[in-house]
Amino acid sequence: MQMPFCWDRRSPAHAPENHIAINGTVVVSCHLGLSSPGKTTTLRLFSSTQMDPNTGKGKLSAEAPLKGGKKTKAKQGAVKTSTMTYQVTFFVDAEFGTPGAVVVKNGMRNDQFFLRHVQLDMPEAGRSIHLDCNSWVYPYKKTNADRVFFINTRPRRAQDWERVYDYDYYNDLGNPDKEDHARPVLGGITSITSLETTEDGVTETRKHMINLDFYIPPDERFSPTKLAEVLTLAVQAVTHFVLPESKALFHGNINSFRSFEQLKGDLYRMPQQPVAVDGQVMDKLKTSVPSHKTYKQVSKMVKETPVNFPIPQVIEHEPEAWRSDEEFAREMLAGLNPVVIKRLEVFPPVSRGGKESSITAAHIERQLEGRTVQKALEEKRLYILDHHDYLMPYLRRINTQQGVCVYASRTLLFLKDDGTLKPLVIELSLPSDGAGDGEISRVFLPASQGTDGHLWWLAKAHVSVNDSGYHQLISHWLFTHATVEPFIIATKRQLSAMHPIHKLLEPHFKDNMQINTLARSILLSAGGILERTMFPGKYAMEMSSAIYSEWRFTDQSLPNELVKRGMASKDPRTTDLHLHVEDYPYAVDGMDVWRAIDGWVRSYCAHFYHSDAAVATDAELQAWWHDVRTVGHGDRQLDPACWLELDTVANLAESLSTLIWIASALHAAVNFGQYGYAGFMPNRPTRCRRFVPLPGSPEMAQLEADPDRFFLDTVPDRFTTTLGLTLIEVLSSHTSEELYLGQRATAAWTDDGEVLQMLDRFRDELRRVEKRVTERNRDLRLKNRKGPAKVPYTLLFPDVGNVGGKEKGITGKGIPNSVSM
Repeated sequence: MQMPFCWDRRSPAHAPENHIAINGTVVVSCHLGLSSPGKTTTLRLFSSTQMDPNTGKGKLSAEAPLKGGKKTKAKQGAVKTSTMTYQVTFFVDAEFGTPGAVVVKNGMRNDQFFLRHVQLDMPEAGRSIHLDCNSWVYPYKKTNADRVFFINTRPRRAQDWERVYDYDYYNDLGNPDKEDHARPVLGGITSITSLETTEDGVTETRKHMINLDFYIPPDERFSPTKLAEVLTLAVQAVTHFVLPESKALFHGNINSFRSFEQLKGDLYRMPQQPVAVDGQVMDKLKTSVPSHKTYKQVSKMVKETPVNFPIPQVIEHEPEAWRSDEEFAREMLAGLNPVVIKRLEVFPPVSRGGKESSITAAHIERQLEGRTVQKALEEKRLYILDHHDYLMPYLRRINTQQGVCVYASRTLLFLKDDGTLKPLVIELSLPSDGAGDGEISRVFLPASQGTDGHLWWLAKAHVSVNDSGYHQLISHWLFTHATVEPFIIATKRQLSAMHPIHKLLEPHFKDNMQINTLARSILLSAGGILERTMFPGKYAMEMSSAIYSEWRFTDQSLPNELVKRGMASKDPRTTDLHLHVEDYPYAVDGMDVWRAIDGWVRSYCAHFYHSDAAVATDAELQAWWHDVRTVGHGDRQLDPACWLELDTVANLAESLSTLIWIASALHAAVNFGQYGYAGFMPNRPTRCRRFVPLPGSPEMAQLEADPDRFFLDTVPDRFTTTLGLTLIEVLSSHTSEELYLGQRATAAWTDDGEVLQMLDRFRDELRRVEKRVTERNRDLRLKNRKGPAKVPYTLLFPDVGNVGGKEKGITGKGIPNSVSM
């Protein structure tokens, strides 16, 4: 950046009166013919704690030249490196405070040099400050600007103006000062390190349920426009859903909906019935928003925008289709969580401990259209939605929570000749009495009439509860939001802004860190919305951490992920992918998008890296990959199968394609369909309050007498339902500043004409993907594209032409570049 002031570049030989000396070490790469800094290269320090009243910025030290220069040779893997180490002394006044950044001026005429790091020895604090730079510093005459490198070690409380990128534990989820709100600290090699009962600063105590005053590096913050839009959506949602239900508390109407008609009538108001924004909500917002200007903008937008919410797609055209077995199964392939279903390869299913499922061949063989179980397995016609093994260790604790009655489940399905899936059987399991690993299981078979039909309906609801919790906590939060954030931090720490990989990835990181911080503050924290609405409750993040311990980055590319679940296989000769369920909308559209991303990334990488050696010897790139694997995702560094070695152009391209896929298309597939499918709670309940009744019990008599009322007494109550709707209505909305796959904020992001042509080809390919998606949705032979509910699959429709927010809100389509909602 160009500094807005000038300074005297002469450095005194001795410290002036009332000044102290800060000695530093500067390390520069000099292998492979790289230049070393000349005598005219100088450095200065910015203070992070003391302001200069004349500039409004941190205090600035006098300029200091480099001294000495000692050459050192080393070896990083197969790459030989050498560095030059210089000394530098800064003279600062006694009130300078703590350095927050170093300013580097390359005074050479033509040559750039590669700055590895700067280390400062603090004379009074008895400690060192380390700045990882790993960036090129070009001559001042070429850039007309000095380089500023910020301290990457987070202070106790970073200031708004500081540009700090550092890793930390998830230690702000709980509140040990409040009864029942202590939560584990998550992070480190063991994933779960301790309970939040420490007093040494490891645990951060949250002062407010909704806190917008948190530290985010300036480059990662929402723009004022987006912040205002997100807050407006939140205010509208709170007003429309939570506030009316809160007022219902005073009338004693806090339990179940009495009927499906009441549920629809209370929640889905038509446009001619607008609801005024309550003043209490705006008053609360005013105390939470740091900027008065932002509050005024939100207030204006709220008044101009009617608070009307659409009928969820799943009941818009066929109000009763959600009850059908066909729709229940179709949503495993084309709903909001189409990333869990697997091909069944062993019958009966076997848990990790070797215990066989209670499902037998006799339960399902009559439904296999004349086949034996073995024949159906060989023909790849048996599939499973498995929510068993990861849940069983937590069920005893989960079910001790008030109003929670949850099973672990297995659902088996059969692939019919018409390409649709037919549910065959549901197994619901609980831990047996006692402390062992025994299980009590019940098996339910499809039925449409009588008591068996009612029981089957309840069993499907319990499966949907399992799937809803896994979707929100794992498929959505963990596998997109959380896993991307370490890549962002590593990129900002290790790749210079002009590095081609930094330029490639930058749009895919937009707003992720701020939305993640909001999520930890409002959704994931102790007593937050997810704990109040999702069945794992207070154990949600602990369970997510356990699942993360088996996460592998290499499995996240779409082809590898489909093969791992047995939904596809690769031809060993051509590596072409063959889907075993041909009408699998998520996979079919997803593979089109994947191939488009992969083609763009491979051509981009080949343009900048002409050989594998060029990748292996790129010091910035290798430092970035090392940071990602050993620090950002340090929990997963000991699994050799988790990462590709970044030693070839092909491995670089696959790793980057995988990262972009996660941040864009995978997130779109599991996020923007939430309101369409889960906006009608009975279709996607998030917890159950009753177990399935046993034969001869009073509960069974209640079920037989009024199955609809029993169902509504089983699924979430009205307040939990409306609170959940508040969340997913906001998450499912696109904002006006959304940049979609293939779009860039400015055409000036690169001046490389060949790269711009590649991007044009990428956009053209995405438009062809859009055309194919539209054609498939019109093909009546593809029954899973719309299903009984008549909801076309558009979640992986790129929407390249949606520029400038001309379509926003709940559209059910569009692939934004980044995990930004």
